[in-house]
Amino acid sequence: MARAGVVPWPDDLAKEYVAKGYWRRRPLGALMWEWADAFGTRVALVDGDRRITYRELAETSDRLAEGLSRTGLERGDTILVQLPNCWEFFALVLACARLGVAPVLALPPHREHELTYMARLAEVSAVVTSGLWRGFDHQSLAEDVARDRGDGCRVLIVGDTVRPGHVDVRALMAPAGDPDERRRRLDSVAPTADEVLLFLLSGGTTGLPKIIARTHNDYEYNARRSGEVCGYGADTVYLAVLPVAHNFALASPGVLAALMSGGRAVLLPSPQPEAAFAAVERERATVTSLVPAVARRWLETFEPARHDLSSLKVLQVGGSVLSPTEARSIMAGLGGRLQQVFGMAEGLLNYTRLDDPDDLVVTTQGRPICPDDEVLVVDEDDVPVPHGRPGRLLTRGPYTPRGYFAAPEHNARAFTADGWYRTGDVVRQDAAGNLVVEGRTKDLINRGGEKVSADEVEDLVRRLPQVADVAVIPSPHRELGETVCACVALRAGETLDLPEIRQSFLDRGVAAFKAPELLVLLPALPRTAVGKTDKKALRKLVDAAHIPVQPAGDRTPPAPVAALRHP
Repeated sequence: MARAGVVPWPDDLAKEYVAKGYWRRRPLGALMWEWADAFGTRVALVDGDRRITYRELAETSDRLAEGLSRTGLERGDTILVQLPNCWEFFALVLACARLGVAPVLALPPHREHELTYMARLAEVSAVVTSGLWRGFDHQSLAEDVARDRGDGCRVLIVGDTVRPGHVDVRALMAPAGDPDERRRRLDSVAPTADEVLLFLLSGGTTGLPKIIARTHNDYEYNARRSGEVCGYGADTVYLAVLPVAHNFALASPGVLAALMSGGRAVLLPSPQPEAAFAAVERERATVTSLVPAVARRWLETFEPARHDLSSLKVLQVGGSVLSPTEARSIMAGLGGRLQQVFGMAEGLLNYTRLDDPDDLVVTTQGRPICPDDEVLVVDEDDVPVPHGRPGRLLTRGPYTPRGYFAAPEHNARAFTADGWYRTGDVVRQDAAGNLVVEGRTKDLINRGGEKVSADEVEDLVRRLPQVADVAVIPSPHRELGETVCACVALRAGETLDLPEIRQSFLDRGVAAFKAPELLVLLPALPRTAVGKTDKKALRKLVDAAHIPVQPAGDRTPPAPVAALRHP
């Protein structure tokens, strides 16, 4: 069943990917039962005190699939999912895979600004969320999003308090009927593997995040091949501390690769060091994935006399680039094997290998996982640069989709006419094919692994009546790597401070991680010869001002000066 808005791979390449075994033409729902048949009573997921076996996961997912069908959801529908790390997330994703319903995976910090946009773009038929999470009422937020979509959009809740008119997801999982008969019924209506499995979110370089359609074929290969490269097997215990709605923790290799291998995935709500260290010790976790900001916090907190991390064999770090000094510190300080990961929700994945020499692991971001991952390093005119020289990274391959969902104008810029994806990264490639990331061409701030679009933040700040002009640039931060710095020129006679900007973001329902944390007030923004904002000059100007980086844990209010940093 073809879905409008999805850009397919060319037919000849699709046939080649099947012939080479990359695409196995098995939908994830069918694979779920292969795991259950093979690993039955082994524990698949651990969520607090709850331990879910492979068979229990499959049977629960099937019951949920039938329950979702009773609510009116059917093959070809799309739903918006905003859940924290919990076992119900995976039961839901697998239930949707059984039905041919595609979830759009939002993050818990997203608010009305982002969720309403996603729901409209994907034309969702339901919103699935938790009730109260970290003090925020997600149920009311889901109501607002569903109301914007119209009367046909339902609200489904994973939580202890479900309001009248909403659907209790856990109630849909209740045991009922013959599981074997249910399995046969769902097998008979299963989607094909070339249909959309789920939608991931891009980093959002031009305004709000773009939506990436991942099929059963390509995403299964994404997870399976990642698991092979990273040594996953039946003894793998994967600790998920990053959001599982992210590609990194979900399938690179993440939880899905652990399930494919007969291993175990342990779900935590956050990467808070003490809780994570306790989980490693309790479950004897063998691998986890972190962004550099979290790795730094773990390194600062870890005490060998108090924390036993001896079971942790592999520590994967990605999301932003590690300096060689940081990489060596993490290897020496936390033990295990460091594995650098450079990838994107749009496809291409690169890993240093577990048997690579230390010098390569600390100085590169690895190499592609598939022999048919095509990589080009080009100049501004798309002309390949000499080998070893920095250039713009373009890629194609069996798990790199050929376009964003329902975004033809953006696709014309983000993809070449012959299907190369412009990643926005500046890299150089060594003789063995390893990539070294040297920068980016996309206007993004990488805040602790969350990609924030400068364009989107500029548009939101520009709506304030006091603002004559604005440019957003990254500001260095010891823990997060970068934070959002707004450089603002005010209208004559106006005043503005950082709390006002942050409150305006809150009032508009914008995810908190996008709000500026540094405000620089200027009489005018520097311009290039053709009249564009000169962000290189802005960065030099801000650097020259010697604005202090907020120390970790410091909550001192900012001083009332031209440059203000959020505490």
